[in-house]
Amino acid sequence: MSKVTRKQAREIRALARMKDSEINLKDAAELAHWDRAVVGKFYRPIKKPLTIRLDADVLAWLKSQGRGYQTRLNSLLRAAMEKHAHR
Repeated sequence: MSKVTRKQAREIRALARMKDSEINLKDAAELAHWDRAVVGKFYRPIKKPLTIRLDADVLAWLKSQGRGYQTRLNSLLRAAMEKHAHR
């Protein structure tokens, strides 16, 4: 992503001060179909570095599936967290 220019920042602040009904959307494309929308597609939670001790076989299993073992571990933990939260 590129940085916001000063002009863009001014425009953003001006839009933020406006009421929704005052914003001209004539040039904005109409979004007609939300059927392929993905909830949370751009959500990126804050990551925290940590030191963790895992059983060697668990770590070997995660790494045996290729690159991204930390991401896989995070996904497994998130799934367990969400399952537990819905009880």
